[in-house]
Amino acid sequence: MTPRKEKELTYIEKVWHTVAIVALLVVVILIARVAFNVLLMILSGALIATYFHGLGDLIERNTKMRRRYAMIISVVGSFLIVAGLFYLMGTTIQHQIALLKDTLPHTVNNFKTKLASNPTGQQILDYFSGDNDPDKVVVTVQHFFSTSFGVLGDIYIILFLSIFFTTNPDVYKNGILMLLSDKKKPLGQDIMDRISISLKGWLKGMLLSMVLLGVLLTTGLSIMGIPAALILALFAGMLKIIPNLGSVIAMIPGVLLALTVGTNTAIIVALIYVVSQTIVSNIVVPIVQNRMINLPPALTIISQVVMGTLSGVLGIILAVPIVAIIVILVDELYVKKLGDAEIIAH
Repeated sequence: MTPRKEKELTYIEKVWHTVAIVALLVVVILIARVAFNVLLMILSGALIATYFHGLGDLIERNTKMRRRYAMIISVVGSFLIVAGLFYLMGTTIQHQIALLKDTLPHTVNNFKTKLASNPTGQQILDYFSGDNDPDKVVVTVQHFFSTSFGVLGDIYIILFLSIFFTTNPDVYKNGILMLLSDKKKPLGQDIMDRISISLKGWLKGMLLSMVLLGVLLTTGLSIMGIPAALILALFAGMLKIIPNLGSVIAMIPGVLLALTVGTNTAIIVALIYVVSQTIVSNIVVPIVQNRMINLPPALTIISQVVMGTLSGVLGIILAVPIVAIIVILVDELYVKKLGDAEIIAH
């Protein structure tokens, strides 16, 4: 009896099968991308909850207060401090924002005029503004800052997640441990503890560096008579959360405004930015983040580029914590086991 031959697909059927496979892959990639953005929001909520718990631990240690009340003071007090700062400095911030809005466009135009007077400068202007459509630039910026549900929606979700993680973190920790066997639960607990310590170190260094950088720049720019010094310092402090790239971006408006005063002033302002960033990055942060994994600069930049491409500005902000978590997982699940295997072999 001759074996039955399988029915060969026609050309049209092969085309439709190929289209179906490609469509399925596209759907899977889109779902994975959205799910990845959701995971980033979960991580953001966990980081804020880590801040609340760290502050609650500090209050509990110094006041001998019950844990519940220490956490209430940590959460409510943080929101009240932020609201109070905005209330006290609201008038100054509003005035300086208006001043920056009126001054910066004129400064940029003057800078373009100075560049155009030089052949090399004209080539730079032609490169950035030659065939580029302004609408394309706007679309690019919108895509860069795009998120899953919009900025306000993401903030809303992150804040609520942080509150849930803060009020009852053991539920979520135990839920993760339930997925592991009894033999692996101690390892899972050790990994979570190590990740928690690492993220707390990152948060401590980041918050302190943002505040210190803001103070240094406010003082230096005010002495130099730069308009909107407080806003520029706040802007630089917030961008400190983005390693490497944030420092460069924050310097641009300050130097441009300093050009309205004079070229020498612009050079001095640039030096103020560089010195302030150097003091914060090389002296303060290493002392505070002594428990944080030291990541190579190249790895940090690569992670920012990859995360920025995948998830926009939120991915760039969370690039360092994500890489730190990955390094811990690789160390605990692979490197240490490899070392133990070599010891047993010898």
